[in-house]
Amino acid sequence: MAKFLGEFECKIDDKGRIALPSKLRVQIPSGMESSLVINRGFEKCLVVYVMDDWNKEAEKLSVLNEFNREARKFIRQYNNGASLISVDNASRVLIPKNLQEYAEIKDKVILSAYNNKIEIWSEPKYREEMAFDAEEFGALAEKLLGKRDDNTTI
Repeated sequence: MAKFLGEFECKIDDKGRIALPSKLRVQIPSGMESSLVINRGFEKCLVVYVMDDWNKEAEKLSVLNEFNREARKFIRQYNNGASLISVDNASRVLIPKNLQEYAEIKDKVILSAYNNKIEIWSEPKYREEMAFDAEEFGALAEKLLGKRDDNTTI
């Protein structure tokens, strides 16, 4: 599994390409540069995975009952727009036009890399999403991490 870390400001060119910063590029596992998957993410961002991690994410959907209409709809929506991309010789990736439109990407983007994914956000959407105050962030941490189901703390 790939492990990514960092936040990077970039520009998207007229052809829909983003030059990956060198500090992010070196985090892509060797040999995986030509087998990346980009897809719609939640909150109107895009998500990039190396192929192995995409397959693991897609496998999570196998627990859903395909005889259930809502499950089928979710599976379709989740996979809608998934595309193979690769890093070119100039260290750029091409963002498909339909995904640019979904994420409202115009010129400046933020790449937010964590765990096994790289999120691509339009700069205004990212700033809006990250507009937390310290108390709100602390309350969220307490709610999600403060107590586990067995009443122990993490």
